[in-house]
Amino acid sequence: MTNVTLSIENETYDLMKRYSEIKWSEFIRKAIRQRVMELNQIKNNKNSEGIMTMLASEKVLKKDWDNKADSRWDNV
Repeated sequence: MTNVTLSIENETYDLMKRYSEIKWSEFIRKAIRQRVMELNQIKNNKNSEGIMTMLASEKVLKKDWDNKADSRWDNV
């Protein structure tokens, strides 16, 4: 098994400590596996490019599309 280091905010960690009965590593492993399986299903879909574009974060889209000369993107 491969190890992955993960950084989280202190506030989140403090909240996690309240639920010490939860095996957080196992929870995160399952969440990552589920997301990867979902992405694989999307990738194998004939419309995958459009779907993947929709999944892109708003922040990334704004950075990539930010164009000072085109005010249409100001509120993206």
